[in-house]
Amino acid sequence: MAKWTPKHEAPEPLEGPVVGTVIGGTIVWFALFLAQLPFYGWFDDHGHTWWLWTCLAGGGLGLFGIWYVRRRDAAIKRAAREETTASTDSVRPLP
Repeated sequence: MAKWTPKHEAPEPLEGPVVGTVIGGTIVWFALFLAQLPFYGWFDDHGHTWWLWTCLAGGGLGLFGIWYVRRRDAAIKRAAREETTASTDSVRPLP
């Protein structure tokens, strides 16, 4: 039996509002943590406190993610700006 191989190239990755998406996800994790916090006693009695700590960890990792994607977005914009500057500098009109 032959091994399956793709017959076409993979599509380009979708670029969207990455910073906004990560910020939204971080807000959701923190909101879930805060919504569950009043029920800590019930979670503790039933052995489900990991739900709270999972939400808190998601929010904390989201803060790191916000820092990361903002730096990535700035680097992409800076590289594009430098590329356009380099391309316009190489085509100078003759005096």
